[in-house]
Amino acid sequence: MSELRETAMSSKAWPFEEARRLLKRYQKSAPEKGYVLFETGYGPSGLPHIGTFGEVARTTMVKRAFEVLSDIPTKLICFSDDLDGMRKVPSNVPNPEILEQHLQRPLTSVPDPFGEHDSFGAHNNAMLRRFLDTFGFEYEFYSAKEFYESGQFDEILKRAVERYDEIMAIMLKSLREERQQTYSIFLPLHPESGRVMYVPMKKVCAETYTVTFDDETGKEWTVPVTGGHVKLQWKPDFGARWAALGVDFEMYGKEHATNEKIYDSICRALGGRAPEHFSYELFLDENGQKISKSSGNGVSIDEWLTYAPTESLAYFMYQKPKTAKRMHFDVIPKAYDEYHQQLRAYPGQDLKAQLNNPVWHIHGGDVPESTLIVPFAMLLNLASVSGAEDKETLWGFIRRYAPEATAESHPDLDQAAGFAVRYFNDFVKPTRKHRAPTDQEREALEALKAALEAYDGPTEDEALQSVVYSIGRERFDPMRGWFTALYEVLLGASQGPRFGGFIALYGVPETIALIDKALAGELV
Repeated sequence: MSELRETAMSSKAWPFEEARRLLKRYQKSAPEKGYVLFETGYGPSGLPHIGTFGEVARTTMVKRAFEVLSDIPTKLICFSDDLDGMRKVPSNVPNPEILEQHLQRPLTSVPDPFGEHDSFGAHNNAMLRRFLDTFGFEYEFYSAKEFYESGQFDEILKRAVERYDEIMAIMLKSLREERQQTYSIFLPLHPESGRVMYVPMKKVCAETYTVTFDDETGKEWTVPVTGGHVKLQWKPDFGARWAALGVDFEMYGKEHATNEKIYDSICRALGGRAPEHFSYELFLDENGQKISKSSGNGVSIDEWLTYAPTESLAYFMYQKPKTAKRMHFDVIPKAYDEYHQQLRAYPGQDLKAQLNNPVWHIHGGDVPESTLIVPFAMLLNLASVSGAEDKETLWGFIRRYAPEATAESHPDLDQAAGFAVRYFNDFVKPTRKHRAPTDQEREALEALKAALEAYDGPTEDEALQSVVYSIGRERFDPMRGWFTALYEVLLGASQGPRFGGFIALYGVPETIALIDKALAGELV
């Protein structure tokens, strides 16, 4: 056994813990289908969002971990439930009036309001694939329409007819009495209108593999369950899909956790083996409310990527997936800097620590070098005091701090400078609020100014931090009050970087001028 595999076998990183659980599934023999199958699902009624990214990213992390532990081939599929009926016209599409007459028809039978694809479902599927391809995910795409109509699902659908009573019994236990009266696991597509019919079955025939139902006019219809004439309700569809494909691993949000036993029972009733599950916690906004696509609270994928790179979002997704996390704009700088802290730590770590490092899982073991030599939080503060409108303004300070750095040699730093200016102007600038110093703080700032005017040492973080620290140590207990004063009086923020590092970056004369402005009341 290689050192990598041996070390991974005891790693406490959650993707390896999930991968080891999955490995036990095939400890006696490899899967008959020849590979271990990971699945993620997608409802194409709306555009891909930050939750879609998180689910595929996390599943990919488990898949990569499994590939370290085992030589069994793996496959990841993204399954789009594009046969789902359109229940309402989305509010964020052009030409909504052309969709009104297509309510309850499968999304793949609804015209594309954007006028680019054969159907609205095809449009959203294309958006999903473009979305996943942008982030470099390796996956195979499955369409429910193709899956049902091609016959790939026929065997399971026939089995569902043969075991209809057993599967209905599983479902009925979970339904209210009123819903039980009209429920069926089968949703036939109306032969004339094409609409998805939520009606009870008058007959389910195991000899002909057909179902009989009445439409809303009272007319009776009989259709085969095969060939895309019938789809399954979403809960039975979960279990049936697992059985048909032989899914080995699927993760989903905790809202699905209550249905897990139902999905598993249906999968087993259809002759399949239930997959391994991973239920993750949902994201909350800054007020602790669940993030919702319809309400638009929280941060969208486009918004995050406006202010920070993909890797910082993947880092945020990696952290404690079973813990509910607040996801709002203030977490972006923290995730950005922590990601690069982990990148810088990685080369000096032993193999055990590297496998526990989030960046191993973000990059699949091929971890790049960080060229962000100035923390993102520091760049934000620099943008604040310099009033930077573009990243070239920041580079003027950076070149003095690190003369050897260029945009070409330090691409992470160049990218971060652009993000910092954007984030500062959109979030920090509108809420920035300086305050006047107290008498004690004024005396300390005057002492700091005098110390900097007399300073003739190197313009380095640690040396300047010692100057700042010595001023505060003589006047503040605890020292936190001194640093809070520096942030609130000079930077207009409640927290900030190590101030010695900030002086080294901004410049000693510039910091003296900043203190003068604060003492003169020009910043308030």
